[in-house]
Amino acid sequence: MDVTPRDDLERAVLDHLAASGGEHEVIEIDPDLADTADFCAHYGYALEDSANCILVASKQDPPQVAACLVLATTQLDVNSRVRKLMGVRRLSFAPEDLVRDLTGMQIGGVTPFALPPTIPLLIDEHVVRRARVIVGGGSRRLKILVDPAVLAALPNARVEDIARLPM
Repeated sequence: MDVTPRDDLERAVLDHLAASGGEHEVIEIDPDLADTADFCAHYGYALEDSANCILVASKQDPPQVAACLVLATTQLDVNSRVRKLMGVRRLSFAPEDLVRDLTGMQIGGVTPFALPPTIPLLIDEHVVRRARVIVGGGSRRLKILVDPAVLAALPNARVEDIARLPM
């Protein structure tokens, strides 16, 4: 589907995606249905094929930040695995205002594409095992269906064991 970007951020995400050369599909959605469970239920995608890009931030000033990509069916292990990988004492989910200030994106639309180069991207190993995954598109109105190999090839990306399966 050809999608016309509505702002500079969407344009940057779509340009970055096109430059990756990887197979992908951009899907325009109702922004009110951008949250993962609502999106999957309404548009017929499986939760296990949906990945969330979550920013985490250390408690130090200035905060150390990383983007973490995990399947919707797993839980990001912030306090153990990610904290150790980042080498910080205290870590939590980044507040919405910090996410917006650093990336220009709203929660529910955060994407691994076109992240600032200073933000490392940690991709959970479960994500790269999928045949394809759907991720945010930089805004709440776009989703991207993509081969996980494209994600793993992004600058600053590392595949790590950062999620737990729910109990």
